[in-house]
Amino acid sequence: MKKRTLFAILILLSLCSLFVGVKDLHPLDLLNLSEEKAQVFYISRVPRLASIIIAGISMSIIGLIMQQLTRNKFVSPTTAGTMDSARLGVLVALLVFPAATTMQKMLVAFVFALIGTFLFMKILDRVKFKDTIFIPLVGLMFGSIIGSVTTFFAYKHDLIQSISTWMQGDFSAILKGRYELLYISIPLVIIAYVFANRFTIAGMGEEFSINLGLNYKQVVNIGLVIIAMVSAVVLLTVGMIPFLGLIIPNIVTMYLGDNLKNTLSHTAMLGAIFLLACDILGRLVIYPYEMPIGLTVGVIGSFAFLYLLMRRRAHES
Repeated sequence: MKKRTLFAILILLSLCSLFVGVKDLHPLDLLNLSEEKAQVFYISRVPRLASIIIAGISMSIIGLIMQQLTRNKFVSPTTAGTMDSARLGVLVALLVFPAATTMQKMLVAFVFALIGTFLFMKILDRVKFKDTIFIPLVGLMFGSIIGSVTTFFAYKHDLIQSISTWMQGDFSAILKGRYELLYISIPLVIIAYVFANRFTIAGMGEEFSINLGLNYKQVVNIGLVIIAMVSAVVLLTVGMIPFLGLIIPNIVTMYLGDNLKNTLSHTAMLGAIFLLACDILGRLVIYPYEMPIGLTVGVIGSFAFLYLLMRRRAHES
């Protein structure tokens, strides 16, 4: 699909997102907004749209980077323990620093997400049976262990309700003043684009990269920092969004190949489009109530994940 087509779809869904919701808003109302409708539009709808687009772009791109660095199409922040590690970091921040600001929680979550991703990469190095399906299963088990530890200590310290806030993604609580942390993802996406060619070379293996004069460990570490930081920011602002960083890069690489620089823009736009479509669907299915974005993305993403698995198996056989 061409970029201009994706861009047109993104604009169309963005306009739909601004005028879909419990409060009735019409495009013509923008010509003469009442005080109440102006508050709904500028305090709720616009910040929500911005957060969906930023989260969709950033989560899809870090999924693409992670798949490139691990050389596995089924690895993503949600299948490698990154998001689970970030959630453990949030719990630690709540326990150790009860009066921590959002920025302080984000930094602690970032450190834990980075450590968790680094551990997964070390486990990956030691696994001899590097089957396409086996590696993400190891990541899911690793993430489940971390998630179990998080749940245990959350129950023990009566923080299960607080920590459950970050277990499922939800844009309904996004308001002006409560989403700006997501802007940290923008410079990280730019850095990812600058390092795109180096990530592509790093994805060919350590020996090959070193032979081409690339500082392999430095490039991998930069990629891990981007993945961990974006995961922490999105988790704290929106919550956990499953499968997004897994299925979108796979769909794009199906028709564009594995060159990261060629696929980044398509991945970014398709990720934002997919998340917008799921959010609009979640607002309409049980209108005037709303389904969390984590649920809609999880249901659609799980079917897409199964399709990708079966397609991979069919190609291998």
